[in-house]
Amino acid sequence: MDQNTTHSLQLRRVAIDTYRENVAYLNRNCRVYRSEGFQALNKVEIRVEGNGAPVLAVLNVVDDDAITAPGELGLSEQAFEQLALPEGSAACVAHAQPPASLHAVHRKIAGERLGRDDYTGITRDIVENRYSKIEMAAFLVACAETGLEREEVLHLTQAMVDSGERLNWGEPLVADKHCIGGIPGNRTSMLVVPIVAAHGMPIPKTSSRAITSPAGTADTMEVLAEVELPPDRLKEIVHIQRGCLAWGGTARLAPVDDILISVERPLSMDSPGQMVASILSKKLAAGATHLLIDIPVGPTAKVRRQQDALQLRKLFEFVGDRSGLHLEVVLTDGHQPIGNGIGPVLEARDVMRVLRRDPQAPADLREKALQLAGRILEFDPDVRGGQGYALARDILDSGRALEKMQAIVAAQGPRRERLEPGRLCRKVVSPRTGTVSAIDNLRMARIARLAGAPMDKGAGVDLYHKVGDSVKRGEPLYAIHAEFEADFRFACAAAERDSGFSVEG
Repeated sequence: MDQNTTHSLQLRRVAIDTYRENVAYLNRNCRVYRSEGFQALNKVEIRVEGNGAPVLAVLNVVDDDAITAPGELGLSEQAFEQLALPEGSAACVAHAQPPASLHAVHRKIAGERLGRDDYTGITRDIVENRYSKIEMAAFLVACAETGLEREEVLHLTQAMVDSGERLNWGEPLVADKHCIGGIPGNRTSMLVVPIVAAHGMPIPKTSSRAITSPAGTADTMEVLAEVELPPDRLKEIVHIQRGCLAWGGTARLAPVDDILISVERPLSMDSPGQMVASILSKKLAAGATHLLIDIPVGPTAKVRRQQDALQLRKLFEFVGDRSGLHLEVVLTDGHQPIGNGIGPVLEARDVMRVLRRDPQAPADLREKALQLAGRILEFDPDVRGGQGYALARDILDSGRALEKMQAIVAAQGPRRERLEPGRLCRKVVSPRTGTVSAIDNLRMARIARLAGAPMDKGAGVDLYHKVGDSVKRGEPLYAIHAEFEADFRFACAAAERDSGFSVEG
């Protein structure tokens, strides 16, 4: 950076959470803003003499001296913490050089196939905050629109693994399980983990938060326990309990994935190649050696045709095999939500009902969890093929799975306050007497998200009926729960336009 083109400004902490993006603020009347020809959304380089590497940020221009005065350089929370200096320190700001890997993104936009070095450069620059969210969005859209060949998915997966830490459990068999999502309420991991851990097989389950769904495993487990755990504590818990249910972000496992997810979420993007790379990079970084992938197939699931599911399975198997994973993929029924609750609190309630063998426990959630846990238990060379299901059922029915879940919750740190379903509640009723013929997964997920899930833990939808049930006109089909009036109105209005249920008379 040419020191002759820089000017010293005083650092100011601007208390804005810009969520995984460094943002700098300059007053429109600032002499640096005027002399250097900066424009809003330019990337700038912030340097403090003797303070090592510069911090890169996206520039916002303000017109209020109370936010950032003309002689100040405002920094968002993340950027300020990254610079790690007190307010009032002198800093210089200048135009940032475009990231070297951006050329590869332009090539991808043009439809070219990228190599391993390209993806390594892109992921490195993203982790080092050299990309704005606009540039990351361009990369994601290019991957989705022009497609990723299977070798590209492999290269992206490996580059994402290399972007952070990689756990090593020192054991020859470390199990994990993942569902590609798209089925509301499908909270099987919170049952599979205690069943498998109670058997003695290590299953450190690290999950991302929800991208396009009303709840992810980490969002739901957070209703019961702390999920943001550092790697050392994770290792200690898994060493003692043989399992955990945690968020992968604090462990810096494939951190570029969490950054990309922050862009994918508002775009509601989840393209096949990006999804495979996201899932497998997290599992490889978490130290899994044996992995079970669940692909639900149904008319309103992420994967709607058997043919597409088989192609996705082949892609998972190709990348898994080349990455040294023992990977199995199961195709499951994705015609309707699994369980009764959709949203963190309601899904956690369903999980605990199954573990406690409560008469109100959803039978479909129990059955699917047993099927998946049985397949994972058969990774154990001491368990004969075909006997995993019976072993999983015995562990659940004996109460051992409940005891293990309680031990995992205690080890991770139980949540202090008890969370309840949202106080605002409206029941959506059947328009006619007949039989429930279909439930739209996408619609139910949308209604639950409009109600506030997963940000508001108690928000969501509580199902009273499933496909095949007989209902009478005016009988409740489900209840909408919300914490805030605005969310409640949005969700109820969406349900009035389309309830998500089809009832045939």
